[in-house]
Amino acid sequence: MPTTPRPEYPRPSMVRTDWVNLNGTWGFEVDRGDSGLERGLRERDLTGTITVPFAPESELSGVGDTDFLAAVWYRRELTIPAAWAGRRTLLHFGAVDHDATVWVDGEEVVRHRGGFTPFTADLGHRTGTVTVVVRARDDRYGPQARGKQSTRYGNYECLYTRTTGIWQTVWAEPVPDVSLGRPRITPDVAGSTFHLEQPLRRGGGPAGTGAAGDRAGWTLTASVRDDAGQVASATVRADLDLSPRLVLPVPADRVRLWGPEDPHLYDVTVTLTDADGAVVDTVETYAGLRSVSIDGKAVLLNGRPVFQRLVLDQGYYPDGLMTAPTDEALRRDVELGLAAGFNGARLHQKVFEERFLFHADRLGYLVWGEFGDWGAAEEGSSHRGEYQQPTPNFVAQWLEALERDYSHPSIVGWCGLNETHQPLTDRGQVLDDVTRAMFLAAKAMDTSRPVLDASGYSHRVLESDVWDSHNYTQDPAQFAREMAGLAKGEPDTNFVHGTSTVISLPYQGQPWFCSEFGGIWWRPDTAASDSSVDRGAESSWGYGEAPRSEEEFHHRFEGLTGVLLGDPLMFGYCYTQLTDVFQEQNGVYSFDRSQKLDVARVRAAQLRPAAIEEA
Repeated sequence: MPTTPRPEYPRPSMVRTDWVNLNGTWGFEVDRGDSGLERGLRERDLTGTITVPFAPESELSGVGDTDFLAAVWYRRELTIPAAWAGRRTLLHFGAVDHDATVWVDGEEVVRHRGGFTPFTADLGHRTGTVTVVVRARDDRYGPQARGKQSTRYGNYECLYTRTTGIWQTVWAEPVPDVSLGRPRITPDVAGSTFHLEQPLRRGGGPAGTGAAGDRAGWTLTASVRDDAGQVASATVRADLDLSPRLVLPVPADRVRLWGPEDPHLYDVTVTLTDADGAVVDTVETYAGLRSVSIDGKAVLLNGRPVFQRLVLDQGYYPDGLMTAPTDEALRRDVELGLAAGFNGARLHQKVFEERFLFHADRLGYLVWGEFGDWGAAEEGSSHRGEYQQPTPNFVAQWLEALERDYSHPSIVGWCGLNETHQPLTDRGQVLDDVTRAMFLAAKAMDTSRPVLDASGYSHRVLESDVWDSHNYTQDPAQFAREMAGLAKGEPDTNFVHGTSTVISLPYQGQPWFCSEFGGIWWRPDTAASDSSVDRGAESSWGYGEAPRSEEEFHHRFEGLTGVLLGDPLMFGYCYTQLTDVFQEQNGVYSFDRSQKLDVARVRAAQLRPAAIEEA
């Protein structure tokens, strides 16, 4: 482990030269009664320490407290370099679970609710040493976007050890009073062009909305480069629009489309210049020229069908929980998926660290961006028969995730909800409203990618761009019969578990895929017939009866994938899952990422041409 854990630059889609990584040792104290403010924890030294950015439940944090943590406190000093004088210091948090308040020198500088998305405190013009205090609250009760975090003391079924507090990199950077926000880059393959929308951030408050003075004569320039040099450049006035827009045409002889076979990326520099020609702010980013479109039942990449051989990736690690121990571990997970024959992943029940997407961009890995919505249904609770109670914060966090990840070419689709099962009635429900809100949020934020309203289960938006179901039938012959309805416009449909209760609106003929299947329970250290092995849901489980040999695993895997690859109306699938996760032992790899079966054979089973690619 390096001296500073996770030392790499945390925001690869928008890079500045000056920055300070604040990972490492912080003062720390658990506040089980959430009474720390009254007890003076904001003002005094804390009793323990923690290694940021790892959650206190994790081994790598040095704390390893897996009990319920109603609130936790962090404290450290930040020395703002003298070289930053005259600029504003921005204090960035990659993610804090769940409800965070930040004070600097006793002054509250930002609040943020939501455990998956970044936020920033504007510290204004400061130099010297300041004291940063963070309180994170994480209530075990009530609807909250938790992803796969257990609301019981221990792990059970497919729910795992909780994550509380800071779990992504904390860092600071200086910016001028008027600075560049995160660029929004939209590829236009038909026009051989990049469209760049560049928000301008005005200092003066956490939202960057304060007055910045007269900017007459200022300009914004963007340039696109490849290995041979400059490809395109454009300049526009920066004193007319809140977010100036530039058009960057790519000449025909410099076009290289981004895709799994050639994940080519162009380098992009964005520069803000004042009326005298002096550079005010500069950021480096990158872009991939690729398109996603729909033709009948096919989802096209750059105008051709590319069968999406996806794997479910939950992004958990034995020692870091939701935080990868190293940047190399993030890249390695992409490589493991590719080695097994998958060309992409559903990023399941979690907004992944942005550097995962950075590696997916560079390795040509197709990704569905999703949200950790589990927690909308509180165990044992309902209101007027509605047990799904997602809150407005679900939509707010989803918009923050969409904004953060918009420009990543590896993302080929969005899905805000997963398995939000609830019976349809003739009365409007909170689930109806939030499902539609999250769908419309994605469509309003991004017109360039398809949006799935809810993965499996409760489809509540008739105009959802794609449709799907989850099916864990283990017998390939039976699985084929259940998938066969797609040819008649009656695809496999999820109901309330064990019933025929309808939870979705009628299918409207969209492109369709089986977005969860397989989940084959495989433990190489024991055979299914070994009755001495505890196979309870808290110790080991997967779907169906465990194979009695590795040969039986491969026979089942080849049969199930073959059903979907052979269907000319199927645009993709998502196999459960990339790795074991705690007690859920149905991964292609073990939890520690070691091999537990013949990965080459898994790969070979998937690399046969898909029927929709040959149509």
